[in-house]
Amino acid sequence: MSSFIWSSIIGSIVLTILLNTIPRLFPRQTHRAEQKLHDYLVDAADARDPGTPQRKVQVWFPWKGMLIASVVLTVLLNLISWLAS
Repeated sequence: MSSFIWSSIIGSIVLTILLNTIPRLFPRQTHRAEQKLHDYLVDAADARDPGTPQRKVQVWFPWKGMLIASVVLTVLLNLISWLAS
């Protein structure tokens, strides 16, 4: 059971690092995808309530915090699973 916990923690760390580095490896595609998502969200907001003024929101993803939270949650879920069995 211990090897499962370690492989789960390592997998979580690797996945978090990959999800944070892939956009840096392909900045042009990332920008294009971000622009498409932005356009879609603006169109959806306009269709829902056209009288509301648009607000610009900048989203910042704290990758270090995501990594720490991912590891902590992985350990907690595995401990709960291990204690329940």
